[in-house]
Amino acid sequence: MPEINNFKDLKFWQKGMDIAEKCYFLTKLFPKEELYGMVSQIRRSTASIPANISLMLWKKVNG
Repeated sequence: MPEINNFKDLKFWQKGMDIAEKCYFLTKLFPKEELYGMVSQIRRSTASIPANISLMLWKKVNG
């Protein structure tokens, strides 16, 4: 098993970043009137995936 030095080594963090990137790209195609509604919610929720993963690892390491 490979050694985990930081959260960027975790495969599911990397997948979360891929999802976030794709969602940011796709939401650029949404109508402008959705910018502060649906687009904002999608971007915030997908950005929270890798953020929560890194926070979980930090809490585990730092107790």
